[in-house]
Amino acid sequence: MLVAAVIGVLLLLGAALGFVVGIVVTQRHAQSAADLAALAAAEAVADGRDGCAAGATIARSNGGRLTSCEVAGTTVTVSVAVTGPRWQEWSVDLTAEARAGPAP
Repeated sequence: MLVAAVIGVLLLLGAALGFVVGIVVTQRHAQSAADLAALAAAEAVADGRDGCAAGATIARSNGGRLTSCEVAGTTVTVSVAVTGPRWQEWSVDLTAEARAGPAP
């Protein structure tokens, strides 16, 4: 009986650890998508195009969605959200911000 209880606790602990690892991986994914979206948006602004539209396209192609975009001169700040892992009734959506533009 004790062995079955220990195995059950270890399985639950393993599942929880897997959920936490999924959150970390998703946060890294969100940051990468935000970085790429900011770079694309800054390049578009430098070329005279709509930076937020370019950022949204890149964020979407990297599995995220653009939640905010601010253009200040030639500097663009974006926020990207990525759907995170689901476990039982818990779900996590993670966001990341990035800024890109010419060096001062």
